[in-house]
Amino acid sequence: MQTVLFIPCHDINKQHGIKLSHILESGEKMRDIKEINRHIGNEIRKARERAGLTQEQFGELVSLGTKNVSDIERGVAGITVSTLRRICEKLSISSDLIIIGDQGKNDVKYLAERLERLPPAQFAAVESFLNEVFQLFGTLQK
Repeated sequence: MQTVLFIPCHDINKQHGIKLSHILESGEKMRDIKEINRHIGNEIRKARERAGLTQEQFGELVSLGTKNVSDIERGVAGITVSTLRRICEKLSISSDLIIIGDQGKNDVKYLAERLERLPPAQFAAVESFLNEVFQLFGTLQK
C-alpha cells in the first residue's frame, strides 16, 4: 500500500491549493520534486510556444505574472492542480501533454486534440477559417 502525502500550500496566485510537486509518495526525495518541476515547466514552455504566445501574453491568458511564468517554465516554482487545469483549458490541451509530454506525436495529432477540446462555437469559427484558407490555396494553385 502506498502512502500519499498532501501538503497544503499557497500557489503563485496566493490561493490555497496543492502543488503537484508536493503530492509525494513515501520516500520520494526533494531532487525528484525539482525534476518534476523542471519537466512540467519545460512542457508548459513548449505548449506556450506552440500556441505562439510570449510569456507576457501567456501570463495574462492564465492569470499569472510574467515572472511567475518564467519561474514555472524554468522549474524554479511548481504549479497547483488548479493552475494546471486553467493552463490546459486556455490552451485547449490535455493535462497529459504537460505531465507526460508529447511522446513523439506529430503536429496533426496535437492540433486534432486541441480542436476536439474547443467549445462548439469556437470549433465552428476555426472550421470556417480553415475552409477559407483551403479555398485561398486552391485559388493560388490555378
